[in-house]
Amino acid sequence: MPTTSVTAVLFDADGVFQRPTQDWFARLNSLVPADSETFLAELMAAEKPSLVGKVDFRDALAEVLQRWNSTATVEEALEPWHWFEAEPAVVSLIQELRAAGIGCHLATNQQAYRRSLMHDERGYGEWFDQSFYSCDLGLAKPDPAYFRAILAAIDVPASSVLFIDDNEANVAGAASVGLHAEVYDLSTGVDTLVGLLRRYGLPIPG
Repeated sequence: MPTTSVTAVLFDADGVFQRPTQDWFARLNSLVPADSETFLAELMAAEKPSLVGKVDFRDALAEVLQRWNSTATVEEALEPWHWFEAEPAVVSLIQELRAAGIGCHLATNQQAYRRSLMHDERGYGEWFDQSFYSCDLGLAKPDPAYFRAILAAIDVPASSVLFIDDNEANVAGAASVGLHAEVYDLSTGVDTLVGLLRRYGLPIPG
């Protein structure tokens, strides 16, 4: 049963407060002439090391494009990573929580290129007390060490932290170190998130 002791909330980005604006899978599929499912799988696999800051995603992307003899440039292939927007209603909820004294932090797996888009170009850092990008931490969800690093940085007991993500594995990783953890997908509507936050006794205006 949720308690009312939550003093900090960790929000995932994609699928929680931001959504794609175009069909980026279709765009990526168009970069190669055939067998696009295998291409996409290789592309996602190539991105993983960059999520923890081990490689430059541009270099990894260039290698995949070359291996598939794609005529697309790296810049053209990077375009889908720009296709996202924040949901204003969720951003407003976050600001209401912060105004009421609840710490609100971004907890997201991103490579440095997209981190720059989110944090620097679009100003996401202004919406949160602290932002925890996997590429900066050198750790990624669902690794329990990712959540331990955040707990150490915000200096809040795990039992006082709520983590919200659209990925069940990530939620399980957070729960394994003692955080309250809930699955939420933006596609289910903002009202669903409001109900979730209220179940934890968080100060959401009625």
